[in-house]
Amino acid sequence: MSNKLITMQEAVSKYTWEGMTFAHGGALPVGSDCIAFFREMVRQGVKGINCISNCNTQGTNLLAAAGGIARMEVGFSGLEVYGFANGLKRAVESGKTILEDYSNGGIPIRVMGGALGWPFVPTFINYGCDQAWCSADEPDIYPNPNKIREVTDPFTGKTMGAFKSITPDVAVIHVTMADEKGNAIMLGTEWSRFELSRAAKKVVLQADYIVDTDCMRQFPNLVRIPDLVVDAVVYWPLGVWPACSTGCYDSDEEHFFAMNKMLKTEEGTREYIEKYVKSYSNNKEFREVIGKDKLAKLTDTATAFLMDPYRKWIKSDAEVQDLMGGR
Repeated sequence: MSNKLITMQEAVSKYTWEGMTFAHGGALPVGSDCIAFFREMVRQGVKGINCISNCNTQGTNLLAAAGGIARMEVGFSGLEVYGFANGLKRAVESGKTILEDYSNGGIPIRVMGGALGWPFVPTFINYGCDQAWCSADEPDIYPNPNKIREVTDPFTGKTMGAFKSITPDVAVIHVTMADEKGNAIMLGTEWSRFELSRAAKKVVLQADYIVDTDCMRQFPNLVRIPDLVVDAVVYWPLGVWPACSTGCYDSDEEHFFAMNKMLKTEEGTREYIEKYVKSYSNNKEFREVIGKDKLAKLTDTATAFLMDPYRKWIKSDAEVQDLMGGR
């Protein structure tokens, strides 16, 4: 299929379901994650997912607060300077979400194993400590031999750990720009988005910009995600808000703190969802929710020059609408 552009509503409806293993690209509070996709998951009432997270973000924090995450495998669950992830914390403490803890070394290696088609990955990290011996899936077994199995190196005879590789049903990956075919360029840190695009059975891209394919031909060495591994593309400017997208916009620190504070309680979560999830139906309305003054401040970023080589290929909102048949 040459044109893979679909709406956000269509993407969530088609590519999420109860009981699925869902992975997201990008990480950390200031990293580029598919937070707009998480908002739509909350709007559509997605429940019972097994979430794979290199790092927790405000997207997973929100979905957990709304009761959408049944189980989560994570490398880092905090929000750094913004504090504990209150929505996720509340979901775990109430027993609604099982949190299986690894590390920022463990999750990427497991994703790499999935990308390479390996059933497991030998490891010396997370091995010989409570990250291996303690399992949220089997909390009454200690030390637990099932989370990270022991294997023997056939060449040296040494004993080491073995991670189960990660092969999600679906991965949703935020990218800076994509063409309608699904070729994508990412500015900033990747956080295993390259490997995740190869490990997942289905891949959906969330893009700040849609560009002409000539842009990808001009910079083929930067196309880290090619169209042959992509199933769908969603155009959603400001899709990482309140986090940042390198070259496009900065983090909204004020909203970051306010959002995390609201997700601390069920009442605050309901209020947040009404105001910042259910209050728009398209991207134009979404940007209006953020506000003109705030948008001007966030997009006046010191990294804007990084987009200069690509600007002549960026398609306007109207051009993207035409490609989507007016949807």
